[in-house]
Amino acid sequence: MELRKWTYEDIYAIAALEKVCFRDPWTYRMLADTFFQENTVALAAVEGNELIGYGFLVVAGEDADVANVAVAPQHRRRGVARALLRGLEEAAAARGVKRLFLEVRVSNAPAMLLYLRSGFTGRYVRPRYYGDGEDALVMVKTIGA
Repeated sequence: MELRKWTYEDIYAIAALEKVCFRDPWTYRMLADTFFQENTVALAAVEGNELIGYGFLVVAGEDADVANVAVAPQHRRRGVARALLRGLEEAAAARGVKRLFLEVRVSNAPAMLLYLRSGFTGRYVRPRYYGDGEDALVMVKTIGA
């Protein structure tokens, strides 16, 4: 597996993976708009010519929000998401970020466990955060200290 920056051509595969991984996926247009923003850090996990996962975050000063991390179901439990998180963290730290934030569905125990094992801690719940009314747990990690 190799981690690299997204290319514009990756967005079709990323949009397709969004539909597989999330109940409320980002659209191709939303992903394309994000791709062109200077404050976005975006990584793709690839094997050969296959995109098997991706992640991106948005930097705002000393804080960054991990917008999404997703791995194709057949490639899960192989360390891909952990590698993507680590790569995003390193890129954020290089930009002077001190804190990473993310939201995770309260029903998504595997993702919460990944984030906890990656050094994130739960801070508070955002009630009815998702479109279907589910709550989100806000998690944070201090980096670059």
